[in-house]
Amino acid sequence: MTQHVPTTFHDLVLPEQLKLARSGTAYFAQRLVALSAADLAAPSALPDWTRKHVVAHVCYNADGLSRLLDWARTGVETPMYPSIEARATQISEGVATLDNVALRSLFNRSAADLDEHWRALTPTTWAAEIRNMRGAALPASATVWMRAKEVWIHAVDLGTGATFDDFPTPILESILTDVVDSWRGNDAASDVTIAVDGRETLAVQPNSTPMHTVRGSLAAVAQWAAGRGADLLASDAPAPPAWY
Repeated sequence: MTQHVPTTFHDLVLPEQLKLARSGTAYFAQRLVALSAADLAAPSALPDWTRKHVVAHVCYNADGLSRLLDWARTGVETPMYPSIEARATQISEGVATLDNVALRSLFNRSAADLDEHWRALTPTTWAAEIRNMRGAALPASATVWMRAKEVWIHAVDLGTGATFDDFPTPILESILTDVVDSWRGNDAASDVTIAVDGRETLAVQPNSTPMHTVRGSLAAVAQWAAGRGADLLASDAPAPPAWY
């Protein structure tokens, strides 16, 4: 079998990356607009979170990324969040205090602010160093992928029928790459081989002895790997380890 060479998000030029991030925001917004106040209060696909939690998280994510872009533009260190605990508190307070109208307004405002921050960057500031929540040094351009995977994946978490089948191929490729890289870095999923339709199988941990083969389309395997379930051809697919 000829080895498949995927086109990932990171293979694209910046304008194409921005286009995918913006289309992900639109995809999320389409699902949000269809939800009533009662719908927002209902459980999401994420444990212990309502749909309102998911929306608040996506809103505050945009604000956090805007702070990183302020850091890139000014050189003044401005973390995405003060701490993991502060992020959780902000989401909880947003869920408790924002009504349906205010939450939708926050989504629109935060997304527009992030887009404005992107538009204000120069070639120099796109390359400026920032740090993510884990302290890893990244160029400001990394915020585009950080946002893209956030809006695409959390649109599924709203639990309104969105699936990874709707995602553009570069998004799927990069999600699966991120997950496998995370597992490899944590010595996780050593018992798993991934078999995307039409491709050579891939052992998550080289030189391991896998017990399970997770087989299916790229969308199905990426959705399973990201912990969002999937209709897979393999009947013995285990629960995937955490990857974030």
